[in-house]
Amino acid sequence: MQKKTYQFTAKKVDYYFDADFTYLTKLIDKDHTVLITDDNIFRAQPKKFKGWKSIVIPAGEQHKIQATANSVIEQLIALGADRKTVLVGVGGGVITDLTGYVAAVYMRGLKVGFVPTTVLAMVDASIGGKNGIDVGVYKNLVGTIRQPDFLLYDYSILKTLPETEWINGFAEIIKHSCIKEAALFRELEKNKLKYYQKDKAALAKLIRRNAVIKSTVVEKDEFETGERRLLNFGHTLGHAIENMYALSHGQAISIGMVVACNISAQLAKFKESERVVKVLAQYGLPVHTDYDRQKAFDILKMDKKRERAAMNYVLLEKIGKGIVKSIPMTQLEQIILQG
Repeated sequence: MQKKTYQFTAKKVDYYFDADFTYLTKLIDKDHTVLITDDNIFRAQPKKFKGWKSIVIPAGEQHKIQATANSVIEQLIALGADRKTVLVGVGGGVITDLTGYVAAVYMRGLKVGFVPTTVLAMVDASIGGKNGIDVGVYKNLVGTIRQPDFLLYDYSILKTLPETEWINGFAEIIKHSCIKEAALFRELEKNKLKYYQKDKAALAKLIRRNAVIKSTVVEKDEFETGERRLLNFGHTLGHAIENMYALSHGQAISIGMVVACNISAQLAKFKESERVVKVLAQYGLPVHTDYDRQKAFDILKMDKKRERAAMNYVLLEKIGKGIVKSIPMTQLEQIILQG
């Protein structure tokens, strides 16, 4: 096991890489902890939950809503959870988002930790303190930025992960390489998904490398006034179409990255769109889809990155160097509608 600590504005967060699930008992008091998970994880990993107080919710992005948060809160009340109770989200991005949100609002704040169980959650969703819920088609419209107390990485959990979820997670890994690390992008170009699935050491190194990329960015800009905006590469349009068409997060972000590359070619003289498209396809991600462009733009207008009449859009100058460009909404609408 390897421990790494990051200092954010309000607290330090401990990361336990290459750990075992049982290490949880060394971090928290089992009698005063509630695990929150979904029914897929609960069925796939029954032994891990034995002896723990657990709340199990239905799996899927469609359940990342206020009604589910209310249900979790009612179950916490029934369990007698007080201000000393610790919540631990065991799952993918939906679970970590929802658990973090409930922990922020229940009794005005409980300690919270995460055991991410998907590649996506390990490299992205569980890191950085963003948590919240969806409202209709609007992704993460309600929520807080509040750091967890710890993250515990048990890579053995990934053995039960379906292929689609591996692909889903690699969208964020590719995103990190595009905005921050050209060397990582070149490594991804040389390999395929099967390589990381078969080589545990390579996978552990890749996950840690990506967790470090995101955590370092967040440490410098926790509340997204500058550099943290780069992590939204592909997310502006991606979030708009994700709930419209019930796409996985990775699928939507992949399509969003292709669109962002095309905009980068127009507005930032980016010349490597073909390399990005090729790598996304190499890892099983979609690179083109037909979608209702006007409807997508209408949803996109509510994106949190909009500031009055302009959108802070993440573009690429070159692979490994993302930039944030303020694009007037009228110009952005024209670009999106023209495709």
